[in-house]
Amino acid sequence: MDNQQIAADLFTAFEIGDMDTVRSLCAPGFRARQNLNNEFDVETLIQFSRAVSAIVDNFHYEEVIRSATDRGFVEEHTVTGTLPNGSQLTLAACVVADIENGKIMQLREYVDTAAAAELSSALA
Repeated sequence: MDNQQIAADLFTAFEIGDMDTVRSLCAPGFRARQNLNNEFDVETLIQFSRAVSAIVDNFHYEEVIRSATDRGFVEEHTVTGTLPNGSQLTLAACVVADIENGKIMQLREYVDTAAAAELSSALA
């Protein structure tokens, strides 16, 4: 499977809540970071994804731009859906991943923190 397909499968799995596929795409020792904050493991990423999906109706990605790199992939997308207060979530994100032996080793996500504020409040 090429790096673009791994990216596509990962984000499709997040959209449909298929956390077994997320786990299968990630290497043992997988680490992730969001906006250069503390590192976390795949189970923490899954827990966060489930929390977001539980409160954001029609959670999905739009405006996807995906590129394979020598080391993995880069994907820009807009996270969209409806927040519990009825407002629209529109959150720009860029995800950079390192892949080794067909598994995601590291994921670095950069999001628009101002646009994420309402989501963060809803999650609290």
